[in-house]
Amino acid sequence: MWKHHGKIERNVVLLSVLTLLTVAIGGLVEIIPLFTIETTIERVKGVRPYSPLELAGRAIYVREGCYLCHSQQIRPFRDEVERYGHYSLAAESMYDHPFQWGSKRTGPDLARVGGKYSNEWHVAHLVNPRAVVPESIMPGYPFMRRALDFHDIADHLKANRAVGVPYTDDMIKNAKADLEAQVSPDADTKAFLARYPKARVAKFDGEKGPVSELDALVAYLQILGAMVDFSTATPENLKQ
Repeated sequence: MWKHHGKIERNVVLLSVLTLLTVAIGGLVEIIPLFTIETTIERVKGVRPYSPLELAGRAIYVREGCYLCHSQQIRPFRDEVERYGHYSLAAESMYDHPFQWGSKRTGPDLARVGGKYSNEWHVAHLVNPRAVVPESIMPGYPFMRRALDFHDIADHLKANRAVGVPYTDDMIKNAKADLEAQVSPDADTKAFLARYPKARVAKFDGEKGPVSELDALVAYLQILGAMVDFSTATPENLKQ
């Protein structure tokens, strides 16, 4: 066969057919086994869909291009784990459309930033980064004190459900109320927390008034890496 490769290379039709056959065989070998397993992502205890406020904050994060400088993927290397925490699990991004793994780090990785700093720190950092990190080259976002437009937040949940995020009819029905509840510490949030366990409830921007874009973005940052309790997690109980 090998001594006749010259004939194959000079025959465009034959070369194309053999190339197609080779690619088809390779593709089948890679694809067919995937149909024998339920999912390629192992379920992890604690991972849930984003709350309406967190989802709105994530939309702002994407809108402002934060992923261009901050990744959300801790690789399983010793230096990264020691600096940022437990390496990222695929399941942690299962409800991200699109995922925010990123390709470079001008700033630190944010996969475990949730709970690392106070709400006040995040607000100060977003409004004027150099007020808390003098060497920072990050631009400020003081305009995010403006009111958040969330009149169509239920539609955002519906759109995510269309691509596989398991938002229920109850979650969609209460989307607007749940968003407002998350920034109302004095309100009855029992039903909200039942739908979104471990969600932080606070007026994240620290100011009275309408829900702001800062409220949403800080709520999103505070949930990153906070759904899974890695302090007690083991290979056996990571799965649900």
